[in-house]
Amino acid sequence: MAGIGHNNGPTMEAGESWRRHAWGKARARLLPVLPIEVVRLKVKRAAELGLDYRTYASIRAASGHDVIAFLFSTNALRLLPPHPVLPLDRDARLSALSGVAREALARKPLNPAQIPDLTDGLIERAHEAPRPFAGWGEARRQILAALPCAADRVVMVGDTAEERDWAQAARLAWYLPADRYFAA
Repeated sequence: MAGIGHNNGPTMEAGESWRRHAWGKARARLLPVLPIEVVRLKVKRAAELGLDYRTYASIRAASGHDVIAFLFSTNALRLLPPHPVLPLDRDARLSALSGVAREALARKPLNPAQIPDLTDGLIERAHEAPRPFAGWGEARRQILAALPCAADRVVMVGDTAEERDWAQAARLAWYLPADRYFAA
């Protein structure tokens, strides 16, 4: 038992290694063993979403749900003024997505109505992004209003720390940096 002055280091009591072994065995018995068919389906779904299996499994474990939609920032899509054009790597990745909604948050001066045209329809709908330095409550309300489904089924792909904060404020399933998602 820890008392005054105890630094909460490892116990020096006898039997500590046996308790660690017993705990590890008990924990291993609690973890589910997935049939190979289920693993194959999850690997296939990860590929449909353009994610590696480890990232997809982490999202599933954290949210408890499958990914239903991606929410991209116009920064992540590299739709930058004055002449916003979807780069080829972004176009290829968006074209390969299947079984998932593709939404965007348009940062000013871009107009949300022009995003589907700029992406040749690869982005289904776009909404106005929260204003710079918006409070968490304001950003949360605005993002939740833009979502096509429950927040814990949406992954945000962004490019700035502010966009990561938006994902946290709205309690989205996950946030992926654009460089990681669009990496070759």
